[in-house]
Amino acid sequence: MQDDRLKKLQEILRGYGSCVVAYSGGVDSTFLAYVAHKVLGNRSLAVIADTPSLPRRELSEALDLGVRFGFPVHVIRTGEFGVDSYTANLGDRCYHCKRELFAMLRKVADERSYAFVVYGENVSDAHDNRPGILAAGEFNARAPLKEAGLTKQDIRALSAQLGLPTADKPEMACLSSRVPYGERLTLAKLAMIERAESFLRDLGFRDVRVRHHELPRSPGTVERHLARIELGPDEVPRLFRDDAWKRAAQALREIGYQHVTLDLQGYRRGSANEVLGGARLSTGPNRPS
Repeated sequence: MQDDRLKKLQEILRGYGSCVVAYSGGVDSTFLAYVAHKVLGNRSLAVIADTPSLPRRELSEALDLGVRFGFPVHVIRTGEFGVDSYTANLGDRCYHCKRELFAMLRKVADERSYAFVVYGENVSDAHDNRPGILAAGEFNARAPLKEAGLTKQDIRALSAQLGLPTADKPEMACLSSRVPYGERLTLAKLAMIERAESFLRDLGFRDVRVRHHELPRSPGTVERHLARIELGPDEVPRLFRDDAWKRAAQALREIGYQHVTLDLQGYRRGSANEVLGGARLSTGPNRPS
């Protein structure tokens, strides 16, 4: 069944003639960029956005994947941090980010005469809160993985068959998703989050989120930050072996967190959206009610 869906994906991509692939180095976009290049050759171009919300190690790994597997990667710089509706960090933050991204991808496609912009939405995304999909529709971006009927499980299995190291890569949402809705995004906050998560990954943890919280303060007092660490449920016990929790707490305090906590529920997909109460965006820039 998966092989049939792979053939269908190849047929869909061949029918496009040429495309720009929205690339991030994650499971879906790596698989899509690889297959698109195999089908279309130099009529396919993976494009990655170099943005403050993308960790430097993720950018480096994404570029290395392109070199290793022979698909070209073009780097662009997006300007979402100059958009107040993005940095305000309300429930439609992702929409404003993706609108900026797809506008630039469409520009690259037009300038280089690629017919379509494609991205990694798949069948498994149907039940998640993804306002960025609305932005994709505004620029007529296509979702060939979804068109081919591929689920996340299919993509991981096919990635393994193709030898892609992203087959078992954990989900990796952008750094901005670590800041609760309603707390303004700043470059300083993202830098703290990136350093904190990088330290935990260097300790060997794979499913890692450091949720950044601003604590109330009185006038004239300094800002205080709280880190709420989410780890994969199976990884939580490891934090308490060999004093890893002490090293993590010390490192995060040195980064600037006055309080370092552990979320006992562990990492779960979409936890940042729990405050939305299931609300979704139904049209462009509208916010969840």
